[in-house]
Amino acid sequence: MTGNHHRNVTIVDACTHRGHGGSPTAVLIDDHTLGDDARRAVVRDVGTSHAAFVDTEADTVRFFTTHSELTNCGHGTIAAQAFLLHRRGTTKQQGRQRTGGRTFDTTAIQRDDGIEVWFDQGIIDLQNTVSEDLDKILSALGIEPAAIAADDGPSVASPGTPRLLVPVKTAPTLHSLRPDLPRLATECHRRGYLGCFVYTRSPVRDRAIARMFAPAIGVGEDVVNANSTGCLAAHLYATHARNSIEVEQGHAAGRPSLVRATTTATTYGISTRIGGTAIIRTGPAEPDTKKNAGRQ
Repeated sequence: MTGNHHRNVTIVDACTHRGHGGSPTAVLIDDHTLGDDARRAVVRDVGTSHAAFVDTEADTVRFFTTHSELTNCGHGTIAAQAFLLHRRGTTKQQGRQRTGGRTFDTTAIQRDDGIEVWFDQGIIDLQNTVSEDLDKILSALGIEPAAIAADDGPSVASPGTPRLLVPVKTAPTLHSLRPDLPRLATECHRRGYLGCFVYTRSPVRDRAIARMFAPAIGVGEDVVNANSTGCLAAHLYATHARNSIEVEQGHAAGRPSLVRATTTATTYGISTRIGGTAIIRTGPAEPDTKKNAGRQ
């Protein structure tokens, strides 16, 4: 069944860095006759870590890995909104996206080096205390307790699905990590974590580099995880009074990526916006003049 849909898949490099790298993401117009098994099969067959299935009439986007459907996906949102801007043949678009029971604002703008997309991530739930058996998950990651940053500490953050944020002291420590992925998947399942976002802050203000390990959802290492960047931004706002950050990812996969995030304090908590640049690489996302005319 999925074979006919491969011709309709657009590959979008999401969260590129200076016109290169980014996370290859499959994007296609959703076919409501497809079951979820078929959607997962599309991801497997095209060879990306994620796929975004877009319903242009309802402004709904669903995200899948080979393992399951995701409540949300940050770099997938950036890929989907870039796809829609390109398909509609415009240079700027402000819209709304419905995903996982939530509706949020999006902006997409054509730039010289790709399509810049920003979206409202919403309120981040921060839990600065973690379980007492943290040593088990650190062991699965291959991180010694002494490698944890002295002025920071592991914490849990959730934009809808919790993940563990782990600060390490140095970039060499970050780059040398070789997690035991089956063990890490087990530990994340036990705690209900999407995965672990390991990072080190740069000496340059408001910059960091990071790696995201998410074997619990079938992604051993994510090229880029935009939602975790928003989580980190909220954490650093709460603990270090930083209101913006740029995070480099993807170096271990040979696909350098960059995600930006800003924070705002609200009466309900810390809200974040996430931004990244996307490049339409392959596929049929040609301008849809009929849809564009209806949106003027």
